Amino acid sequence: MERMVMGRHQRAETGGLVAFILCAFAGAVGMNLYLEYAPAIWQVTQRRFSVCSGIVAACAVISFCAGYMSHSRSMTLKAGWLVPLRRTFETLALSVVYAATTFLSTFALLGAINEMMGTLFVGYMSSACAAFAGVVGYMTFVQAEMMSAKTLASLLPFFVVSGVCVAGLTTDDPYWYHNNFSQLGDRTTFAATMFNSTLMLAGVCVIIVSYFAVSELVTTERLMRLWHDRTRDDPNHGYDIPHFAMRIAVLSALLTISGLAFIGIGAFRYTPHNLMHNICAKGLPFVMLVLFLMLPWLAPRISKVVMVGSDLAALLCAGFWGNMMLGHNTLTNVEALAGMLFLGWFIVFSRQIAAIEADRVSMELVHAQTAEQRERRERMPESRIASDR
Repeated sequence: MERMVMGRHQRAETGGLVAFILCAFAGAVGMNLYLEYAPAIWQVTQRRFSVCSGIVAACAVISFCAGYMSHSRSMTLKAGWLVPLRRTFETLALSVVYAATTFLSTFALLGAINEMMGTLFVGYMSSACAAFAGVVGYMTFVQAEMMSAKTLASLLPFFVVSGVCVAGLTTDDPYWYHNNFSQLGDRTTFAATMFNSTLMLAGVCVIIVSYFAVSELVTTERLMRLWHDRTRDDPNHGYDIPHFAMRIAVLSALLTISGLAFIGIGAFRYTPHNLMHNICAKGLPFVMLVLFLMLPWLAPRISKVVMVGSDLAALLCAGFWGNMMLGHNTLTNVEALAGMLFLGWFIVFSRQIAAIEADRVSMELVHAQTAEQRERRERMPESRIASDR
């Protein structure tokens, strides 16, 4: 019987099933050991949920690293130390995104289930941990094998919404919503820590996704320059985008500053660090406005519909801000709108980059096939060519 060779998608699904079994087993064993040997102070509900979410997140990271690096051809020293070091950095950076997303999403789901079942849920903690770990292990392994910018960007709103919801549900300050989001994180309670950690991890994820997006824009531009005929008749000297280095530097700076602003809002609470907190919180809308308005110049390969949508988002935020200044709205609503619009814009931006990447790969395939056909035609005997004509 002939041995059938599995393709990439089938290998990913098969590896995902193996990861499901191993992660489910690890989750069940780890949670059972914790419930049996942990001291009484660590058996309270929130700490129990934190440990369960941590086990699930650890399974997600291990499964992701196994899937992302299993078939990598970069982990060799043939091209020097720079390539494997960059690949290792990328793996660790992506692991942070998956760990944060998994931890906060799992914690939010455990809280919701506990609200429905009450004290009865304690007896199912090991089973729940095994189920979550297995599902997450399967999903992260498959996504790591089929990694794309679309998948990566789609993770961002999940853990941001989960973290903010968990903080809002567990806070002991029922009036925070009447002021602003900063009041939700302006304490040392569990809810405030969860909220601030969510913002800091969101900033880290924005920087990581921005790194991959900018890298793809650079790769596409290099390929276009390679294919174009650099002659003096071309006003751009073969470059599709003039002053590309300056544009990509400004885009990278703005995206990085926006990520650092998220980190600063969570790292510097308002009461002890009101100056730094205000710089980050009030500086982020300004960076967003500049990024939205300069998008046609910064990334001209992006669809014009996205550019128009960015301008409309900026106008909508300005309208809500003006409405708040007139006393018809709250600052919390304006902050929530601006945050969701930025995350939505960032997802659309990343998916546009993923579409550019897919088009680039298609063009590379067409060029490779054309070059192969040309080379094959040149190697054909003269009589064969004449007969074909």
